[in-house]
Amino acid sequence: MPVPYEATGRRDQKARTREALVAATRRLLADGVNPTVEQAAAEARISRTTAYRYFPSQRSLLLAAHPEISQRSLLPADAPADDVPARLDQVLRAFARVNLDWEPQLRTSLRLSLEPGAGEPGAEQPVLRQGRAIDWIEDALDPLRESHPEVDVRRLAIAIRATTGIESLIWLTDIAGLSRADAVELMRKSGQALLAAYTGQERTGK
Repeated sequence: MPVPYEATGRRDQKARTREALVAATRRLLADGVNPTVEQAAAEARISRTTAYRYFPSQRSLLLAAHPEISQRSLLPADAPADDVPARLDQVLRAFARVNLDWEPQLRTSLRLSLEPGAGEPGAEQPVLRQGRAIDWIEDALDPLRESHPEVDVRRLAIAIRATTGIESLIWLTDIAGLSRADAVELMRKSGQALLAAYTGQERTGK
């Protein structure tokens, strides 16, 4: 099996070079550019030959530019232990900030996830396909396992994720014409409405 270029010799220097290329790609995406490897190399002031050693294709470069958010939970340290609507509201607010802060990169990842062959076995998967946000929402809903054992918490988390992610933000702003603030408010209310429908709990937030 071939050894990845970045895993051979001068690893610290290679890690810095890779980070520079990814940072340059994110800046270009934020400026509305769909960067090629050559454009990212120019932005990072790195030779094209070197850049291609790290990212042999535009797709691999754009996938690497997806935001790396390693938190296993979006709940704050002082999150209520049992107030599920309040916990969900905290997570949805934090999730909305992620979507807004990283909107250009997330739009690109969404486009890549819809390309022909993106879901084929062995294809590198965009983070959008990995269910990270579902886990964040499920974490907020966790007290339901005791208070409402009849509720399928995972299924509810998936339903809420379907109404609150980057896909919904794009539809609400680009198609429905809402401002981003109004779109975020509607997504929060949609999440709370689903929670109420599943459990009968009163929604929080205005």
